[in-house]
Amino acid sequence: MTLEFLNPSRSFDAARSAVRFIGHDGMFAVPFFVETAALAKPGRTQLSEKDFLAAFDTARGSIHDVAREAYSHGRRNSYTLTAADFR
Repeated sequence: MTLEFLNPSRSFDAARSAVRFIGHDGMFAVPFFVETAALAKPGRTQLSEKDFLAAFDTARGSIHDVAREAYSHGRRNSYTLTAADFR
């Protein structure tokens, strides 16, 4: 099966300092997290939850591409995408 992103929902996870979203592989839900450092523009500090969610929405296509790539390397319980994954 192919990883799909059927639900556009995402949420901010303050404990992980990341934005959480879900992919689907058939009937299986696959949780992903994008660290805030991967979403922040260089030099920007003091970003809010709203800023990180907006950054996620702007980069959604590339985030999904990186998530698919991470998923293709093996199945895990969850995936955390870091700034290094987007280089």
